[in-house]
Amino acid sequence: MAKRFGGKYSPDDHRDDDEQNVAPRSSSASFRNARVDPVGIGANLMMVPPGLMVLMAVISDAAGLGFGLLAAASWAAGAYLLRDGLRAEAAYNDRKVARRPALPRKFLAAGLCGVGAALAALRVDPNLISTVIYGAAATGLHLAAFGIDPMRNKGTEGVDDFQRDRVARVVDEAETYLSAMSDAALRARDRQVEARVEAFQDVARDLFRTVEDDPRDLTGARRYLTVYLMGARDATIKFADIYARSGDAKARNDYLALLADLEQNFAARTRKMLLEDRTDLTVEIDVLRDRLQREGVHLDRR
Repeated sequence: MAKRFGGKYSPDDHRDDDEQNVAPRSSSASFRNARVDPVGIGANLMMVPPGLMVLMAVISDAAGLGFGLLAAASWAAGAYLLRDGLRAEAAYNDRKVARRPALPRKFLAAGLCGVGAALAALRVDPNLISTVIYGAAATGLHLAAFGIDPMRNKGTEGVDDFQRDRVARVVDEAETYLSAMSDAALRARDRQVEARVEAFQDVARDLFRTVEDDPRDLTGARRYLTVYLMGARDATIKFADIYARSGDAKARNDYLALLADLEQNFAARTRKMLLEDRTDLTVEIDVLRDRLQREGVHLDRR
């Protein structure tokens, strides 16, 4: 029978966890909320035209050099905005409650692509009509290929806008803490630490989604989404700095134990909120049945 390879120097070795009474992370957990980078090959290829334009511009005359460099700069800026826009759109789609992006990056990227095409056309043909046609065509093709930004808030229909806005702001802040934790964990250059951070983030995002489903839960969960996550971020940064310099095994085990405790606490809070929501629903159902019976309507409870 095939046997999974593992050992002292295996990146997924969990012997230190057993020594420190830290529950090892399930190998399947790392794929539970796995995410694909929304910046695909199409967006990456948008960085190719600026480089080619620079090469063509340096062998041109002064006017051609100027127009070529301006076109390359427009295309490069558009490609950068496109990458950010795709990531913002993916984050918007992942969340049940989200505000539309304050800056329409994909739309601006399409505009810059059109400007770059117009400048590139001017470099070889000063005809204004041709320039406009090339610019409009490039803008349209960009929009057709990558689409536009989300243009409306999501998950706020028929619900108290103030409460939904509060939830969106708090979850946005919490996501920045998780991103900072990921960046710091990468500095430690330890695959198990990175995997544990991802596992904790999955549990934390379960809490985010629960709060988004019912904004009334924000009051009870706010401490977890702000104070605890801020502390987790700070602890991760300090651990990464220490471990990157010294490789201190005790600091590593202490940090992994901290993540395990945080993961259990966040999961317990999520379960508690779900149980409270179910209790509230049961109470509402019982009250409604009592009212119907007083009105002479008898329900069959088979």
